[in-house]
Amino acid sequence: MFKRRKNKTFNYKSRFSGDGKAIEDGEDEKEFISKWRQQTGNKVKMKSVLSIRTMILVLVLLLISMYLLNQKIN
Repeated sequence: MFKRRKNKTFNYKSRFSGDGKAIEDGEDEKEFISKWRQQTGNKVKMKSVLSIRTMILVLVLLLISMYLLNQKIN
């Protein structure tokens, strides 16, 4: 009934391989660049500050308050 949450896993490779020196071949860098280009190609949708529901609620409340104020004045 209740599913347990899985722990996050990461594909981390050590910067330094077993021989103790930094990886110097350009393959990892090319792979990183291609992944970066794929990510930047997909536009990330940004959340709006106010959701549509919130804006509609504020609009309705504003209209009701305007109506009530108009009734009190007249």
